[in-house]
Amino acid sequence: MVIKQIRVKNFRLLKDFVIDLQPDLSLIVGKNNVGKTSLLIVLDKFINSGKERTRKFQYNDFNLDFQKEIEDILEQPQLEEKDYQSIGISLRLIAEFSDSDSLDNIGNKILTNLEDGNNYFAIGFDYQLDYNCYSRLITDYNHVKSKFTATHQNENSETKFDKREFMNANHSKYFQIVRKSVHVEKQDMVLNENRFIKLDGLQGFHLDDVINFEYISARRGVDNKDADHTLSEQTSKLYDVQGEDESNADTREQFIARLKETDQELTKIYSNIFDNIIKTIGDLGGMRKQETLIKVVSTLRHRELLKGNTTVVYEHSQRDLPENYNGLGYMNLISMIFEIKLIVERMKRVTNRRPADINLLIIEEPEAHTHPQMQYVFIRNIKKLLGDGIVGKNGVKSTLQSIITTHSSHIVANCDDFKAIKYLKRSDFSNCVISKNLQDLAKMYEDDDNAYRFLKQYLTVMNSELFFADKAVFIEGDTERILLPLMMKKIDDEQKPDESNGELGLLSQKISVLPVGAHSHIFEKFFHFIGLTKMLVITDIDICSPEGHHKKCQYEEGNLYVTSNAALKHYFNNNCDVAFYMRLLPKDKLFSWNDADNKMSCDEDGNMMVCFQTKEGDYQPRSFEDDFFKLNADFIKQSDIDETALNADALSTFKNDQNPYNLAANGIESKAALAINLILAEKEGNTWQVPTYIKEGLLWLRS
Repeated sequence: MVIKQIRVKNFRLLKDFVIDLQPDLSLIVGKNNVGKTSLLIVLDKFINSGKERTRKFQYNDFNLDFQKEIEDILEQPQLEEKDYQSIGISLRLIAEFSDSDSLDNIGNKILTNLEDGNNYFAIGFDYQLDYNCYSRLITDYNHVKSKFTATHQNENSETKFDKREFMNANHSKYFQIVRKSVHVEKQDMVLNENRFIKLDGLQGFHLDDVINFEYISARRGVDNKDADHTLSEQTSKLYDVQGEDESNADTREQFIARLKETDQELTKIYSNIFDNIIKTIGDLGGMRKQETLIKVVSTLRHRELLKGNTTVVYEHSQRDLPENYNGLGYMNLISMIFEIKLIVERMKRVTNRRPADINLLIIEEPEAHTHPQMQYVFIRNIKKLLGDGIVGKNGVKSTLQSIITTHSSHIVANCDDFKAIKYLKRSDFSNCVISKNLQDLAKMYEDDDNAYRFLKQYLTVMNSELFFADKAVFIEGDTERILLPLMMKKIDDEQKPDESNGELGLLSQKISVLPVGAHSHIFEKFFHFIGLTKMLVITDIDICSPEGHHKKCQYEEGNLYVTSNAALKHYFNNNCDVAFYMRLLPKDKLFSWNDADNKMSCDEDGNMMVCFQTKEGDYQPRSFEDDFFKLNADFIKQSDIDETALNADALSTFKNDQNPYNLAANGIESKAALAINLILAEKEGNTWQVPTYIKEGLLWLRS
């Protein structure tokens, strides 16, 4: 039995939110403040309502648009009951059972559809304002407001009655938690909210038999201060929660027997330690030995003994060191493993109770304090840790569904199941986020399966940081990748950002730089899918002769040339004519998404720009290196460039003839080595300039 889909309405940024879950592990990714933690909190507040640690609803939990809706209702005439529809925060868990699942907890209790083939049911939770409470709210609000207004009018005060403050203080008097089973159709999991069974007070129904929800918060109590004993405390909790596990029965009995022997030895010692005080009590109290005998005995209890008396250490160079001497990364990782084990043991429950039908665990930001390699190890092995499910102490097995929320591109990159990734992003409306399944990308790439397979491999092996960026730059190769941060700094130094408009420097923005060669067009659908603010494509014009196999060549005025660049031909409708590209203005290089064509189309107000080499003076470069050498000829001549970067003969020829095309075509030994040499060669009085086309693109990207 598993949860197929979670729907939330009116909770914080989850205004009208739907997320699909995988039967085992779902990975939720997204930038900060897109509702990942809100999903955890709304599940906890509803499912674990009434438990000691569970937080109650606050007015700030209401979506901001929903708050405005409520506050508008307060000022309107009271509706008749027939015209009123209950409002509030809602959570819907749509679940699916299989033929092998036991239906003892749901069968004739909460299933609203017993038709063959419909194996769905939905548990609904509402923090709801029903009509009676709505009526009281309007009456109370008008009374309090009238009283306030009368008081302040007499004082000639301009203070206005604060509707928000009233609701913040009083919402819990009117909104109430309601639980119900809602009718669900198998096709598209459509809910019929008018058909439901109330769960509160339903005889024989226990919610915790159907669903058990636990989480490991990102705010874990792990640090490496001297007083920290998080792991040691967790060992006693683990022992406590395993209390009736039959697999540990022999060991536990051995432990208790040894404690009894220790009790006897300690009691003898205590009689000597406390002998004087016992005699004093006897003398002052006038007690006779035959009537009252006070003794101090040892009563070690196996459950209490571990609390405060077990210490986790780690061995280093054959010495035991305290747990807090470990690095925070290891402390965090070990603590999570302890906590997962604790949760799994709690989910097993006692021998005479089977585990819940659905067991859901959220692990929030497991990457805290860990380096990339440790994050790789974690995501690769977490499925093994959770994959056994929940095997109850009575032998009954239940599924364990888990959700990991993360900001780590390393965890995303090593998630081997593309379908598991759920991407959260802000919608076009500021007070709302949406969830997208990465598997839905396949529909956008139906006409190009090879591109889709390349995208999947690229994202999950290399550059999943795109999920967490606001903007992206797609570049050709190693030279640009290494030099681009320095180019950004040069541009920010030369042309300061317009702070009056809130413009940030390029290096202060969340910009991902990805080397994709001339294949940026493969990513345009993905770019639209995740909703990047801006995307800049920096590519080469790749001038070639029109004959034969498009042999690359140097541009000369008056001749006909074509481009071999696949990205340029894609964006500009298969136009190959280099003269066409040379005539384009910056506004002609802007694109936005076109739903009708399922691709980017030219748009002067677009959020994607495609940049390529433009003329440097009277010279038309073919590639980045060609452009750089032309613009920075004096810098190249005055610099010591290593032979691992530029061929010595070609460099010597360039210093004489200053032909950038020949040096770019024949002189480069290693593009990565060239980029590093260009950085190291910079010194006061001898610096290089950013090529014009890149400067044009980066200034647009920055704005």
